[in-house]
Amino acid sequence: MTGSGTPDDELLGRVFLSRVVEPGDEVTGRWVREYGVGEVVRRLREGTEALPGVSYKRWDGLRARGQRADPGRDLAVAREAGVRFLRPGDVEWPGQLDDLGDARPIGLWVRGRASLRMWALRSVAVVGARACTEYGAHMAATLAGGLAERGWVVVSGGAYGVDGAAHRGSLGAGGATVAVLACGVDRPYPRGHTQLINRIAEQGLVIGELPPGDHPTPSRFIVRNRVIAALTRGTVVVEAAHRSGSLVTARAAQRLGRHTIGVPGAATSGLSAGVHELLRGDAVLVTDAAEVVELVGDMGELAPERRGPVLPRDLLEPRARRVLAALPGRRAATADEVARGAQTTEDDAVARLYELRSLGYVERHGDGWKLTRQAMISVRAGHSGC
Repeated sequence: MTGSGTPDDELLGRVFLSRVVEPGDEVTGRWVREYGVGEVVRRLREGTEALPGVSYKRWDGLRARGQRADPGRDLAVAREAGVRFLRPGDVEWPGQLDDLGDARPIGLWVRGRASLRMWALRSVAVVGARACTEYGAHMAATLAGGLAERGWVVVSGGAYGVDGAAHRGSLGAGGATVAVLACGVDRPYPRGHTQLINRIAEQGLVIGELPPGDHPTPSRFIVRNRVIAALTRGTVVVEAAHRSGSLVTARAAQRLGRHTIGVPGAATSGLSAGVHELLRGDAVLVTDAAEVVELVGDMGELAPERRGPVLPRDLLEPRARRVLAALPGRRAATADEVARGAQTTEDDAVARLYELRSLGYVERHGDGWKLTRQAMISVRAGHSGC
């Protein structure tokens, strides 16, 4: 499936292993590295000489799987479904997956027309709780849409909740998205997301380590998460409880030296407790797509400076602001009292007070000066965030 010619032995061998061994199995990865694909396949097929590092019981189980494996048929079924098989060394293989070492995928089944290698170079993972709140779904969709508008590929797991919201947010913005499944890519899971995953396959990419028709299991979801982490420049977690699978993705990203990013939630929300724990560690807090890009993007892709609204008094010259701040809130004050509060001379204070009167901030009350109603409103507005 890496070209139009006849599949070679190494390709058939990796397709065979994708059917026989579980994703992320480091023992198999070590076998492939030390003995080569051909030798590992030969021993599994013949069974005359066991490979090291596994029990006899497990070896017999792998051999039994091997007897039922038919890589030629898997490739034919994949071809009918518009699925191709990628292996390390292929032009389209994302090199960052090699950071997984012996846990690197034996190969990847890919559904969709885009180049996985090119898309992965500028990608961000957005993951989180399946049973997310409306806030979590909104943040995931908004972040994904913002990333898509900035030319970033959004990677997630195709699940309910945050994953689905992230995929939809990216698609809705006309962007690119990749779903990494824990089952065969020709069998959308969860079934309730069949339409979404089919749409992702049409507009983006659906990928996975398991051969056509294979089903998901709890352990496969966990090991799938390392691919999401390795494939992307950083992982954003939107809502995750303490035992959430998305935290597995975040910790994998940390181990791989990728950016680990969290979106804060309410302090009382159990669904954000895992995110907050990440943020107490090495994760970085973000609130929008611009802040994510500032972390994962190229030098100079800075998020805009955050500041509150500009108030009329912010436009005053600094010495005039100090004099205004020295006036009491509810009574008149003499020029001498104002001067002491503003740490200036009485003559300077009087000059500034007349300037402020012309602007409508203060008024004369006999020998004293007092804030006008306009100034009182401005002062309250300036302190409203305290």
